[in-house]
Formats: sequence, structure tokens, C-alpha cells
Amino acid sequence: MAPRGYMPRIRLAVSLLFLMNGFMMGSWALKIPVLKDRLGISEGMLGLLILTFGIGSLLMMPVAGGLISRLGSRQISNLMAACLTPILLLLSLVPGLPVTFVVLFLLGGFIGAMDVAMNANAVAVEKRMRRAIMSSCHAYWSLGALFGAALGGPVLAHFGEVTHAVLVTITGLAILAVAWPMVMADHPHPEAEKEKLALPRSALPWLIGIVALFSMIPEGSVIDWSALYMRNELGASVALSGYGFAAFSATMAIMRFAGDHVRDRFGAVRTLRVCTLLALLGLVTAGLAPSPTVAIIGFAVAGIGISNMVPIAFSAAGNLPGLAPGIGLSVVTFMGYSGILVAPSLIGFIAEHVGFSLVFTTIPLLFLVVLLLSGHAVHADTAKNG
Repeated sequence: MAPRGYMPRIRLAVSLLFLMNGFMMGSWALKIPVLKDRLGISEGMLGLLILTFGIGSLLMMPVAGGLISRLGSRQISNLMAACLTPILLLLSLVPGLPVTFVVLFLLGGFIGAMDVAMNANAVAVEKRMRRAIMSSCHAYWSLGALFGAALGGPVLAHFGEVTHAVLVTITGLAILAVAWPMVMADHPHPEAEKEKLALPRSALPWLIGIVALFSMIPEGSVIDWSALYMRNELGASVALSGYGFAAFSATMAIMRFAGDHVRDRFGAVRTLRVCTLLALLGLVTAGLAPSPTVAIIGFAVAGIGISNMVPIAFSAAGNLPGLAPGIGLSVVTFMGYSGILVAPSLIGFIAEHVGFSLVFTTIPLLFLVVLLLSGHAVHADTAKNG
């Protein structure tokens, strides 16, 4: 029997895991300039530290996928969340640069592994509830990141780095304590426990990984470069230049809370196609904008479109026939997050030579590939149909 009500315990639990993971990410983002000042390092060395965080995250994603296929997503979600909670406090206490590299590798690793595990658990809850929940889970992640960044700033400013880290740790533990006993168990099949850990030979997870990658490269571009584009090429003021990303983030969060209902009503394939077309229209509008106001409108429309593209890809990856959910998700998560962690730096180098207007106008060409592969999103509907 499917659980009744909008927010049964198993859905609340996985939503809290997403909230906690986002909260830790938002809190970490605040610490970056503080960490630079405390260690007395250059921007280049700081870039290496951030790259170490990304490498740890990407390397741990496939490892988590293999562990999930053997142990289930509940155990790995709870374990990675428990490992993650004290890491920011540890980062605030380590004395030197070499140890900081190690801690940042672990921070990225635990966040990445937890990301795969909680997405796998969300897929399992979708199957149990026979309805879509993935988009709202990602909305809770965005909400957690917003809380971590917005509430942590005043704490850092008034009470310092260590006090901030202690409060973040306590908050993370409190969220985890509520979620821990309610996280749904999804015991793997006996065959999965005996399988050797290996990359999937089927083309399906790699094709859906391309959907995630080509959805997240534009997202990472907006996150990293929209403000600079509006400031340098459209002549926006310092205050106005941030409104493009703000509009993008706001429409994305709102539509992620609404996305599950849209997907349940119209199906994953149709939803993905409409979202992709909206994202394409929005980014082209932003890239060709004659003024900051038009660019802000374009980024807002792009946020509406991109909001549900990645959640649909993740749901599809967790429901692929003949493949353990953790394996499919680890491939798609790895490929997708490469688009945010790696691609924006390359895009910045290209934009230095051709300008951001051309970048934001041509990046939507990636969405044409997403449209070609959108039929594979049908697997995202397996949870409610199967």
C-alpha cells in the first residue's frame, strides 16, 4: 500500500536529508573567503583547494553507487550524513594548508556520496508512493543552501569562524536526528549484493548522464558568470548585476516545488521537453538582451526551464531496467555535476575571447541534444506506473 498524505514520514525524511546537504553546502560557500584570509593564500591556491573539493565529490559518487547497490540507500545516506556533519568544524580547526587539502577532499567526498545516496532514496520513495517527489527534494536542497548562506553570514561576522562551524554542526546533527529513524529502508536484491562493482555496460545510464550534463553546464554558467555578464557587457550597476542570478534561482526554487505535480500530470517526457524549450528560450533571450531588464527576464525564464530537467534525469537514472538504482544514479550524478564543477572554468576562458553574450546565446545548443534524448525520460515514470 502506498503511504497516504502529501508528506508521509518517508518523504519527510528524504526531504530533510536534501535540506541538510544543501545547508552544509551553503555554509561551506560562506567559509571560502574566511578560509583564504586565515591561511593567507593566493586566489590560485584557493582555486586548487576548491578543485580538491570537486575531485573528492566526483570520485566518491561512483563509490557510493556501488555501496548503495549492495547495502541500500538508507544505510549510505545516514552514514554519509553522519560523516559530513562535523567536517566544517574540523575545517575551522585545522592548522595548515596540507591538512586543509585532506579535509576539503573529505568534505567534497561526503557531500557527493550523500548526494547519490539521498537521490537513490528519493527514487525508492517515489516507487513506494507511486508519485513524483524528486523535484521537491531538489527544492529542499536549494532551500537548505539558501538558509546556510543567508543565516550564516551574520553569525560569521559577529561570532567568528569556529562559533559558526559549531552552530552549523549542531544544526546538521539536529536535522539528521529527526530524519535518521524515518529514512525508508530499500534492501537490495540478493543478486545485486553478489554483483562485482563495475561501470554499467548499458548505454542508457550514459545517455541520461548526457541529459544531466547538458542541463547542468548551462546552470553552472548562469551561477558563475551571469553577474559578470550583466555588469561588463550590459552596463548593469553592482546592485542590479546580481538580479539575473537571483531571478534564475527564485524561479528555479518555485518551479521545483511545483515540478512533481506537473510531471505527475503530463508525464516526464513531455515535462522535460517543455522545460528544455523554455530553458533554451530563456538563455537565448538573456544572451541577446539589449538591456539588463531583458536579461533578468531571460534568466528567470531559463530558471523555470532548467528547474526540473535534472530531477527528471535523476529519477530516470534510478529506474533503469536491469540496473541497481545506485549504479545508474552514480553515473548520472557524476556526469551531471561535472557540468557545474568543471565546465564553468572552461566557459570563462572562452568568454574572455568571445564575450559572454555569445556564450549565453550558443550554450543552449546543448539543449537540442537533450531534446533528442528526451524520450529516455520515460523511465522516470516507472515509479508511479510500475
